[in-house]
Amino acid sequence: MAVKKLVCAAAVLGLLGANAAALPEMGTLHAKSAALYAANGQELYTMNADEALQPASVTKIMTMLLTMEALERGEVTLDTMITGSEYACSMGGTQIWLEPGEQLTLDEMLKAIAVGSANDCAVAVAEHLAGTEAAFVERMNARARELGCTGTTFINANGLDAAGGKTLTTARDLALISCELLRHPKILDYTGIWMDSIRGGKFALANTNKMLRSYKGLTGLKTGYIREAGFCISASAERDGLSLVAVVMAAPTKEERMADATALLNYGFANFAAWTPPEEALAPVPVSLGRADSVPLRIEGESVCVLEKSAAASAEAERNVPDCLTAPVEAGQQVGTLYLKSGGETVLTVPLYAAESVDAVTVFDLWTRLLQSVTA
Repeated sequence: MAVKKLVCAAAVLGLLGANAAALPEMGTLHAKSAALYAANGQELYTMNADEALQPASVTKIMTMLLTMEALERGEVTLDTMITGSEYACSMGGTQIWLEPGEQLTLDEMLKAIAVGSANDCAVAVAEHLAGTEAAFVERMNARARELGCTGTTFINANGLDAAGGKTLTTARDLALISCELLRHPKILDYTGIWMDSIRGGKFALANTNKMLRSYKGLTGLKTGYIREAGFCISASAERDGLSLVAVVMAAPTKEERMADATALLNYGFANFAAWTPPEEALAPVPVSLGRADSVPLRIEGESVCVLEKSAAASAEAERNVPDCLTAPVEAGQQVGTLYLKSGGETVLTVPLYAAESVDAVTVFDLWTRLLQSVTA
C-alpha cells in the first residue's frame, strides 16, 4: 500500500499547473500559509505551502486517519472499549476530563476527538491502537512519509507542545493527509456533527469548527489553536459533486482563519468543477496469458477529475494504453495515461491504474484450456 500511495500523491501534484495562468487571483490571505486541494489530491492553489509551521489540533487528522484505517482492517470496531490511562488523562488543553480507568467506546472517543478536540481522548485511542503513544507517533510519521509528506514531524497524537519539541508540518502536507482521511467517508459522520453528547448524555460536545454553521456544504475536518501556532484549520466542503480541502495555518485570529478558509473554498467552487470521464475512457484492456481476458481501469478520486470550469464544458478524454497487457497485472499498477483536452490543449493528465489483479496462467491452466477446447 505504501508504494501505491506514494505513486498517487506524486501523480496528482501540480496537474493543473499548465493552465494556472488563466485563473483569477486569489486575493490577500491573512494566514502565513495556505493550500487548496481537491479531495482526490489535485493541487488547486498554494501560498507558502511548504513552510514548516505548528498545526496545533489539526494534528488530529492523522490520529483520525490511523483510527479509520484500523477500523477498516478490523483491528477495532466502534464498540471497542477504550480505557483512559493516567498518562492520557494528564493531557492539558481541550479535553473531556477522562478519569484514569474510565472506559468509553471508540465511537464516543471519535466524537470527543472530532467534535470537542479532546486531547486526552486522542492519546487514549493512540495508546489502544499502538500500545504506547510513542509507538503510535512512529506510525503517524511513517504514514505521513507514505503519503508523500516531506515537511512533517509529529511528536504526539494531539498537537500540544511537549518538552521534547513540537509538531511541525506544512499546509501542503496537511492537505494530503486530509484528502486521504476523506477516503474514509465514515469520518464525516463525526466531523460534521455540530452538537452531541457522550457519557450517556451527561457530557455535551460542541464542534470547534464554527464554519459548520456558516458555510454551505462544509463537512469537516478539524480546527486547531495554541498560542505558538496561531489559528489553523483543515476545512472540507462539497458542492455539486466537487469535494475540496482548504488548509489555513497560523492565521492571526479566529475570524481571519474563517475568512481565509472561506476565501479558499469560494475560490475553488467558483473556478473548478468535477468532471467524470466517459465510460469508454476507462474501458477494460485485453490481457494475454492471464486468468482473466481483460482488466478494468480506474483513476484516483472515484473516477472524478477536477478541471477549470472554462475547460470542463468542452473537455474530451483521450487515453494512451497498450493494445494488450501481459499477465501478471497488479491492482493499482499504472497501465496508461488519460489526457483531458479542451480547445485542442491538454488541460489535465491523469494516470490510469488497473482496478484489479490478473494472475498469470499456469501450465495446469493451459492444459485445462486445451482439454476444454478439444472436448467442446
